[in-house]
Amino acid sequence: MKNLLFAGFMLLFAAGIFAQPNPDSVVYVQQRNKINAMLADRRAKFGQYDTSLTKRSGIFGMQTKGDVKRSNEILMDIAETDDEIFTELKKLFDYNNNQLKFSKFQRLQTENNLKDAEKSRIAYLNSISTLRQQNDSLKVKVKQLETAGQKKQGILIVVSVILFASILALLIVKRKTKA
Repeated sequence: MKNLLFAGFMLLFAAGIFAQPNPDSVVYVQQRNKINAMLADRRAKFGQYDTSLTKRSGIFGMQTKGDVKRSNEILMDIAETDDEIFTELKKLFDYNNNQLKFSKFQRLQTENNLKDAEKSRIAYLNSISTLRQQNDSLKVKVKQLETAGQKKQGILIVVSVILFASILALLIVKRKTKA
């Protein structure tokens, strides 16, 4: 039971390690969520602005200076929120551009590595081809040397037989002259 519990704990621990999200995408998602929250806040403020425009607390249903001032304050708050949203959007776009540049850099680096590997492969194939040609030419030279050696051996045998025959003939002639 303890082993099963330990194995389950280790499995959960390993799953936690391998399930770590990419920190870059986490920051990107957080930035998007922040912008979405700011946009929701802006919508709410715009709703307040719209209700403040229809609010008329003056005599005979007219707007007072206070009503107009509150509407303008809400409008200024919306403008400030818009500026903050633009700033955060710029950060998000910069982050996105950096991610795109990094992925482009990685793609180019991978392509360069592939080109280098292909050049190396071609160089190895050329080296192998050159070595095969040298091997073939050396085999031809070995065969030529073997045939030349066989010819020399044949000539040596013929010369040896002639020499032996000459010596034998001289011995026979010398015995006949002594006898």
